[in-house]
Amino acid sequence: MRVVPLFQDSRLPTGSFSASKGEDLALLDAYSQTVAGVVEHVALAVVSIEVQKKGRRTGSGSGFFFTPDGFALTNSHVVSGADSIEVSLSDGRKLEAHLVGDDPDTDLAVLRVYAPDLKYLELGDSANLRVGQIAIAIGNPYGFNASVTTGVVSALGRSLRSQNGRLMDGIVQTDAALNPGNSGGPLVNSRGQAIGVNSATILPAQGLCFAIGIDTAKWVAAQLMRDGKIHRAYLGIAGQSIEIPKTLRSQLGLKFESGIGVIGIEPNGPAQEAGIEEGDVLLELAGERLENVDVLHRLLTQARVGLPAPLSLLREGALKTVTVVPRDK
Repeated sequence: MRVVPLFQDSRLPTGSFSASKGEDLALLDAYSQTVAGVVEHVALAVVSIEVQKKGRRTGSGSGFFFTPDGFALTNSHVVSGADSIEVSLSDGRKLEAHLVGDDPDTDLAVLRVYAPDLKYLELGDSANLRVGQIAIAIGNPYGFNASVTTGVVSALGRSLRSQNGRLMDGIVQTDAALNPGNSGGPLVNSRGQAIGVNSATILPAQGLCFAIGIDTAKWVAAQLMRDGKIHRAYLGIAGQSIEIPKTLRSQLGLKFESGIGVIGIEPNGPAQEAGIEEGDVLLELAGERLENVDVLHRLLTQARVGLPAPLSLLREGALKTVTVVPRDK
């Protein structure tokens, strides 16, 4: 039997295959150069954070300078409750950091370091991000300084629970791998601008990593630098989302399928002063439907502090309206 070679000289064909391979290598090289250039610039502004409580090292994370005079962003869960905070810079310096303020509701914190010659990042604009664009995460996972992972922006406008249970909006999802110690580091674009603050990874899922959008971080940082805290309104209740029975909705002509069941009242708080009682079901605040607790959180902004607002509720099967004056949290 005569064997006929696929190609006369038994070599793979060249031509278009080689050209295609060459184009791929050129693209890969351009991508590598972009990432390397960004990292070279960004890594100078990234710091490693070590936290001590009661004289013991209790945690670590990452952060980054965003002003030339030593203000740095990180996560609230990295530094909250710390007795002392030390940051390590890329040039080898170890410096004391002071907590300007933190906001557990958005898992953000601002630190201040007093030192010369500090490199800092330009803050980008998360509102203009596009799914699929390059995302580069830099941090210090497991103590390995300036570790880099790359990926893309996987999704925008995600919501995520903070450690205190409040819903955070405007979350950026990325497949750039994050690990313990990356928390608080920057997520940057191909121009080296910070587009997010790395925050969380869902385990054991792979490729589900999240960063707090930089637009949120800019607003929070400005408030913390000015006041040391975030001003939000509160009512002084503990509540949970509950479904309103269909028969009761029909009887009262309600269009609401759910509301907020009150399960606790803060003594001398705004809710108690308004006459709200345990067992009440909150329906509307200032004409806005209260379908669940997250909606109430979004409505209780600083602008509502001190402003009387009508609050409609259900009590023992009857509709009732009270006036509540939210206070500064």
